[in-house]
Amino acid sequence: MLHILFVCTGNTCRSPMAKAIYAVKSEQYGIRSIFSSAALGFCDGQKVSPNAVKVCNEIGIDISGHVPRIIRFHDIDITDIFVVMTEGHAQALLNEGVPKEKIYILGNGIPDPFGSDLVNYRRCRKYIEKSIDEFCQILVRKKENGSLIKDESNESYDQSDGK
Repeated sequence: MLHILFVCTGNTCRSPMAKAIYAVKSEQYGIRSIFSSAALGFCDGQKVSPNAVKVCNEIGIDISGHVPRIIRFHDIDITDIFVVMTEGHAQALLNEGVPKEKIYILGNGIPDPFGSDLVNYRRCRKYIEKSIDEFCQILVRKKENGSLIKDESNESYDQSDGK
């Protein structure tokens, strides 16, 4: 089963939105995968952004129950594709030893809407929607031509904080 991890800085806006939008789109494209989201930076005690919840609700997606979490070594071991929001996120994963071919920058990079108004969150969500659609099309093409890298295990992501 294909393991995908959506990664951003705090796991409060972009990566939860991307994960939730991917859940819908991957089903539409018939892509079977196990997926989650995580933060590269500090997110301990944080909550999902209320504006991210609002703009996802506008398209019928509920992320209100999302609990931000930080990336763990276990994630690195089982992830086939790291979908990151910026070049900086990609570089951080490269610095941790993640092979370049396992990293995919969503769109041309997704600007962080954290702390901004609903207009910016909507803009971000729309760009994520478009970029996730493109990502799904790439996965379908790779699956069809046999070039999709994947872990053969069906081990799912552990969403707990390890406590």
